[in-house]
Amino acid sequence: MAKEEPVPENRKAQKPGHGADSDSENEDEFHDARFPAEEEARLLEESHAVKAEANKLFAAACYDQAISAYDRALASCPNYLDYEIAVLRSNVAACHLKLEDWKSAVDAATASIEALERYLPSSKPNSGDTENDKEKKLAEQADAGAVVELSAEDEEAEKQLDTLKRNDEQKENVRRIRAKALMRRARAKTELDGWANLQGAEEDYRELMGMENLPPQDQKIVQKALRELPNRINQAREKEIGEMMGKLKDLGNGILKPFGLSTDNFNFVKDEKTGGYSMNFQS
Repeated sequence: MAKEEPVPENRKAQKPGHGADSDSENEDEFHDARFPAEEEARLLEESHAVKAEANKLFAAACYDQAISAYDRALASCPNYLDYEIAVLRSNVAACHLKLEDWKSAVDAATASIEALERYLPSSKPNSGDTENDKEKKLAEQADAGAVVELSAEDEEAEKQLDTLKRNDEQKENVRRIRAKALMRRARAKTELDGWANLQGAEEDYRELMGMENLPPQDQKIVQKALRELPNRINQAREKEIGEMMGKLKDLGNGILKPFGLSTDNFNFVKDEKTGGYSMNFQS
């Protein structure tokens, strides 16, 4: 007998005949749907167990098998638990780096970073939840370095302190995983080479340079990359522009040939200040 999949709570049946607006509403409902607490805990425990298996495979250098295991962990994890998904995606990126599958490493690391951006509490305000509003305000005050005023009641003060502590731990975990994902994506883009990839790698390394939680070894890697990348970017840009001009020349020769002309009749002069080209006709 086929295994019956658990249905998240709050998922509503689609009503026929409501057109595009109805489809949009149903998408929102599906995105916001959550499993009941017990079912969510069971799925998360199952996902963590498979992730532990994947970690062992990674440590044993069985990278292909580790990727398969991480994929199974992702399949078990509820798709709204963005932090857990970010960790798994970052681990998948690490596997692809070991296999030198640079494109897949970029994709997995990007998916990890996107999940973290969805996870950050500041990106998910809930104006209807007074308690969440209080917690968010406390966190913003702490981030700004302001003195946080606590309630005079011991029980309430303790609760507020716990909230601040959880927020700090939460943000530190996000920073740590984000740094790992950025390092992995930047490395993969550097290996992919090409003008756009190298520029993307430089952007990631610049963001990493501003992070205070980087280990010393990673800081050295970032500093070295930022010294070397500008020259590589310039070389890649010149190479790609040259290749593009060559293709345009071949195309132009095909068009001009019936008129007894060729691109040799046109002189392209590069403006060193702007990097652009001007064209002059010569008979």
